[in-house]
Amino acid sequence: MWAIIKIDRKKINFLEKDFSKKLGNDFKIYRPKLSINKYKKNKLINKEFYLLGDYILCFHKDFKNSNTINKLKYCRGLKYFLIGFIQSQNQIEKFVDKCKKSENTNGFLSTNFFQLTINSKYKFVSGPFTEKIFQIINFQKDRVNILMGNINTTIKKQEFLFNPA
Repeated sequence: MWAIIKIDRKKINFLEKDFSKKLGNDFKIYRPKLSINKYKKNKLINKEFYLLGDYILCFHKDFKNSNTINKLKYCRGLKYFLIGFIQSQNQIEKFVDKCKKSENTNGFLSTNFFQLTINSKYKFVSGPFTEKIFQIINFQKDRVNILMGNINTTIKKQEFLFNPA
């Protein structure tokens, strides 16, 4: 069963140690992450971001038991368990599967994680067009036709990261 947990990012190692003491080694922690390349003062800077911020997904078979949750409440690095994770297991499993399917070889989420729609506006967060807004015109296999200002061009999906504008 998956649980959604708010953590103190600086103490994640303590949390993992405490969980392994109290649960054994049969738990899994999943933190989907993004790698973004930005140009700052004509230098390419690579930044890693965790998609869920201060939240992690943790899997253990005994999370449906409230005694297990109570036993873990006071672990170092743990702020709280998000309430309602028991009722949302299907959505959490779908989200984890979608994240794992769209990870690249380095474990970072790729652009095919985000659902793109035609005639919607997006903003580049990586590459030479960082902070520029564009509109999607058409999709091809691994390319996207975009309109940026008056310029109509094609980009590869895997080369750039962009967010809804």
